[in-house]
Amino acid sequence: MSSWHNPTARERLDIIRSTSSVAIVGMSADTSRASYFVATYLVSSSCEFDNIWFVNPKGGEVLGRPMYPSLAELPGVPDLVDVFRRTDDLPSVAKEFVAIPGTKTFWCQLGLYSEEAVDIVTEAGRTAVMNRCFKIEHARFRGGLHMAGFDTGVISSKRNPPL
Repeated sequence: MSSWHNPTARERLDIIRSTSSVAIVGMSADTSRASYFVATYLVSSSCEFDNIWFVNPKGGEVLGRPMYPSLAELPGVPDLVDVFRRTDDLPSVAKEFVAIPGTKTFWCQLGLYSEEAVDIVTEAGRTAVMNRCFKIEHARFRGGLHMAGFDTGVISSKRNPPL
C-alpha cells in the first residue's frame, strides 16, 4: 500500500496558481459529458490559463478547438493533465503523461482513482490528484463555490480574487 495522499486544499490551490496550461484527456464533444462541461468553464470563463488543449484519439473539433489524438501530439507541454477516462485506463495515461518532460500535475476527475497510476506519476517526481474535479476546485478557490462544491447563492459586485 502506498503512503501517497491527495494534496491538501492549500496544495491544490498552489497547483492551480502555478498552472498556465491544461490538457483535458478524454475530451468529448457530447454536451452531456463532464469533460465538455469542464472545458466550457475553462474556455469561456475568465480563467487565467494560457493554453487549454483537448485530447481524444478520435480527433475532431470542439468549442472551436482541435482535439489532438494524444498528449505527445499537443503543440506544447501542459502543466496539468485533467483526466476523464475509465479507471482501467489511468495507468496507460499516466505513462503517457510522465513520458512528456515538463508536465507537472496528473489530475483525475471525481470517481477516478488508480494506485498504479499514482505510483507511476509520483515515482517520476510529479504530482497526482485523484477523485477531485478541477473545475470545482478552481471555482471554489475563486470564491464561487462552497467548500463542498455547491453554488453559495451569494450575489456580489465584488470581483473574484486572482488565484
